[in-house]
Amino acid sequence: MKALLKSLPLILLSALCFAQKAETDSTVRKKIEALKITDAPKIDGILDEEIWQHASIAGNFIERRPNNGTPAPENFKSEIKILYDDTGIYIGAILYDSEPGKIAHELTERDNIETDDIFGVTINGYNDHQQSLEFLVMPSGVQADAKITNDFGEDFSYNGVWYSAVKITDNGWIVEMKIPYSELRFPKKEIQEWGINFLRLVHRTSTLYDWNFVDNKKGSYMFYDGVLTGLKNINPPTRLSFLPYFSTYLNNYNGKTTAEFNGGMDLKYGINDAFTLDVTLIPDFGQISFDESVLNLSPFEVQFNEQRSFFTEGTELFSKGDLFYSRRVGGNPSRNPTLNEEEEFLENPEKVKLFNAVKISGRTNKGLGIGFFNGITEKMTARIRNINTGEIRTEVTEPWSNYNVLVLDQRFRGNSSVSLVNTNVTRSGDFRDANVTALLFNIRNKKNSYEYSGATKTSYVLENGTKTGNEMSAAFDKISGENRFGGNYFMRTKDYDIADLGYYDRTNFQRMSGNYSYRYLQPKGKLNQLNYNLTLTHTRRLDQDLFSEFIIHNNIEMQTKNFFNFGGGLMIWPLGQNDIYEPRTEGRYLKIPAMINPWIFVNTDNRKKFRVNTYVDYYAYDEKGRYILKVEFNPSYKFSDHLRLYYNSSLDYQNNDHGFAGKDADLIFIGRRNRFTVENGLSSQYTFNNKMSLSLSFRHYFSEVTYKDFSTLNEDGSVSETALFTQNKNGTFNSWNVDLRYSWWFAPGSQLTLLYRNAVGNYLDESKIGLKENFDRLFSEPMVNNISLKFTYYIDYNQTKHWFKKKN
Repeated sequence: MKALLKSLPLILLSALCFAQKAETDSTVRKKIEALKITDAPKIDGILDEEIWQHASIAGNFIERRPNNGTPAPENFKSEIKILYDDTGIYIGAILYDSEPGKIAHELTERDNIETDDIFGVTINGYNDHQQSLEFLVMPSGVQADAKITNDFGEDFSYNGVWYSAVKITDNGWIVEMKIPYSELRFPKKEIQEWGINFLRLVHRTSTLYDWNFVDNKKGSYMFYDGVLTGLKNINPPTRLSFLPYFSTYLNNYNGKTTAEFNGGMDLKYGINDAFTLDVTLIPDFGQISFDESVLNLSPFEVQFNEQRSFFTEGTELFSKGDLFYSRRVGGNPSRNPTLNEEEEFLENPEKVKLFNAVKISGRTNKGLGIGFFNGITEKMTARIRNINTGEIRTEVTEPWSNYNVLVLDQRFRGNSSVSLVNTNVTRSGDFRDANVTALLFNIRNKKNSYEYSGATKTSYVLENGTKTGNEMSAAFDKISGENRFGGNYFMRTKDYDIADLGYYDRTNFQRMSGNYSYRYLQPKGKLNQLNYNLTLTHTRRLDQDLFSEFIIHNNIEMQTKNFFNFGGGLMIWPLGQNDIYEPRTEGRYLKIPAMINPWIFVNTDNRKKFRVNTYVDYYAYDEKGRYILKVEFNPSYKFSDHLRLYYNSSLDYQNNDHGFAGKDADLIFIGRRNRFTVENGLSSQYTFNNKMSLSLSFRHYFSEVTYKDFSTLNEDGSVSETALFTQNKNGTFNSWNVDLRYSWWFAPGSQLTLLYRNAVGNYLDESKIGLKENFDRLFSEPMVNNISLKFTYYIDYNQTKHWFKKKN
């Protein structure tokens, strides 16, 4: 193993050199020439300026789904034209429809697509088939935008500032767009050629068309873009924008009301045409969506989604290698204060305050992507009082800390890449420091039919000595055709630790797996789509070799001609498991009996006003009375093009589950328990127009655990009943959240948000509480009531120059 780790960089380098010699697949690409203009058209959705009549036309769209490769019918003909000047590119689209009264145009918030027809354009300024920007417009005028990468697909956290207008006519609908160069990335060349494609979704037939044919037999969507030509001697303006904000909060908790005022700014600067600097100064994240708290009985940390816009936008480079979990920056303090029996907390901050953060990212003409992130968090201190003497002392829970991420990502041949990633956390004083380095590769052959990928990662932690760990993976996959297959190997040592700036759970294991899949490439019989997958996985403990599990996983997904989706699967653990994590003790394991896990899902036609998504999951163990049942029921109803209601519910019941209860010297206690969890969520949105909406989000989470008896864990993984453990481990957890939000996008990139937030939660050391008593006790807890107003205004440097010229 050590020899393999040492030789892996040479293997990667050899693979890279070999791959660079291969030629690019000769896929036919359509071309459209952009026309340069001096007078910009008005973005009003009419296309009545004379200059549009002289532009080239992109037409002859081809169906992507469900009938891949079929020419678009005449009644859904599309004609696209492109203009450009030194500020940006202009797109005019005439989208014919023989029944314009049936064009779907539901109003939603930005980036939220529902029952809508769609027109979109994807642009790749580097013309390398690996990353595109996607700009979508609905007939309602609502915008959506995303970054598309081969690694992560569509990322709608990207929010660009661009302009569009829509008009529904007697012959269909018209879209007019302007995309400023400030939102695009492209090399500095006199003559530009960009990758480009146009897409159109007709919602009532659930049919998707593209200008340049997208073959579903192999490769990703971006491999099939066309070419935009005619861009010459572009002289883009300075890319500099500011996003100042002002916010105010009125908070009430436990009878105490406080007010708070904040101000700060985000800055975006184009270092050149390819690289961008993003800075956030004195950020305010008080209006982000609430975290969905749960009762966690597992040995692993709960991973929450990132909600802060600075950490979700433009982070595709930093996601390479899955080493950057941005919630660490401004997360929990790294130390817990020590309290004596006669002491109490006066103040103990739960979150570390972010002082500022900087991102630099871009890509050179040669395809080298460079990303650098730096974040600084402030010193956090707990205040502790002696109950008897009144003396107050302080204890540092988090010092001033510096977080860094560096990524170098070399793309080549339009479908492959090699990346180097480094993350580093440095804390002042004697607090823990950490460093992680990774080398990754993803190489496809020239026909885009096979993929070779792998990675090697090393973590280094300095805290009371040093700790070094490793992770390694290698995979081979056939990625084209109806029949596909692959295999991979994954290994992680017991000392691998990326928790300072990343997220991980299991360590000390190696896993080998193989997979086979079959899919319909064209509709057959009564089905539009069919996908079948079979995966075999064998996992073992790495240090002190031990069988962990062998899994057989079958699943199938189908869609009918009426767009009814259904499917299911069967997972089998024929040999059971040796769980090395549940005992929370190195070298020990808990035996879990053999089990089977059938599951099914049904999703009704999403074109309808009323739709339902359901899911049932059942685990049956080879042990009397032991099982798990999970059910999800998620209906939604569209009352009008302005109002939609969503309801989400889930139930999770675990009978005779076995889990860690506690330790006493060398004894490990395992509890036999029942667990019952119910989650209900209600969300609704009334959209006044494409710039203004009122939304409601409600969630109640209830989970209780009742222990039946306790056992001691034996050396062979079995358990023996005991009366030695007498602690009460029963518990009930509630979490209640309500957000009522009014949003107004009063100008491009500018927003006014008024938010009311209500939250309460509790944990009781008992279970089997009645419904009424549970809510009575929940609402007797101190409750958070918060009203906040936040104003952000987008300022473009070039626009401000224009303002001053007008004044002069």
